[in-house]
Amino acid sequence: MLLRKQTLSEAARRKFAIFRDPFDEPQQASEVFLSRASRVVREAMWQTAIGNTNFLAVVGESGAGKSTLREELAERLRAESRPVVLIAPYVLGMEENDKKGRCLRSDHIAEAILHAVAGGDTPKRSPEARFRQLHEALIASSRMGMQHLLVIEEAHGLALPTLKHLKRFLELKDGMRRLISVLLLGQPELREKLDERRAAVREVAQRCQIVTLPPLDASLGDYLAHRFASAGLDLAAIVEPTAVDALMQALTITQRHGSGPGDTQVISLTHPLVANNLLTAAINQAASLGAPRVTAELVRAVRESMP
Repeated sequence: MLLRKQTLSEAARRKFAIFRDPFDEPQQASEVFLSRASRVVREAMWQTAIGNTNFLAVVGESGAGKSTLREELAERLRAESRPVVLIAPYVLGMEENDKKGRCLRSDHIAEAILHAVAGGDTPKRSPEARFRQLHEALIASSRMGMQHLLVIEEAHGLALPTLKHLKRFLELKDGMRRLISVLLLGQPELREKLDERRAAVREVAQRCQIVTLPPLDASLGDYLAHRFASAGLDLAAIVEPTAVDALMQALTITQRHGSGPGDTQVISLTHPLVANNLLTAAINQAASLGAPRVTAELVRAVRESMP
């Protein structure tokens, strides 16, 4: 579930003296909230970037914070002056087949690698010559001390043949030294595509480490406090503590999938983007009603009114 995008009203900004939206995208690394679970994912991404892991897939729901961690990774690499070349093919309009959109193919990935590693070189016209050119460019860059990280966002939209071809990129070596690592970021459908029971991608799935970026859950309050503090705001001055608990409850759903007493499933929707939208709507409603702070009752009422 993703609630409709909410923005702070002018009335809410005036009433609560909000000059900067606490839910704007982070502008620097210190503004990125890291829970214990997201730190594990962050470290897995870092190990892939510096070449200690060859193939990693980060799976999370839309709005879970995958792109934010990817941006923080790039910022961290720059801050620490790490010799890592980030290669990010454009995925605009990418779909798993050409009927829905445009497939990202291995030759597109090859062009992206060449542009990042040897931007001044014109890609060869034939596939054979282009891939040889790619291999030679990676070897030359590697011998200059550079690591190479291929990052593909929205990877759940990759075609199965392209997923399979990623193994070929991973096999590019200079002697025994691997020349490139691969980081995939995608929604839960990516995990399904990387199921090793699928014959088409078995070779890839068996080589890919998969980590999940979970909901905030018990870290929701700390996340909100961090985001408000980053915007120069005091969460408690705008949102009552019981309202944070109500927010957690509103974003936790129990579903039945059978008739037995144990046939229930608890689903947490406490992803950053979902929590941001619900709390923003509650703040707007508090300003509209003239309430001094967002209350638990107000959160529940707003949640019931949203689709």
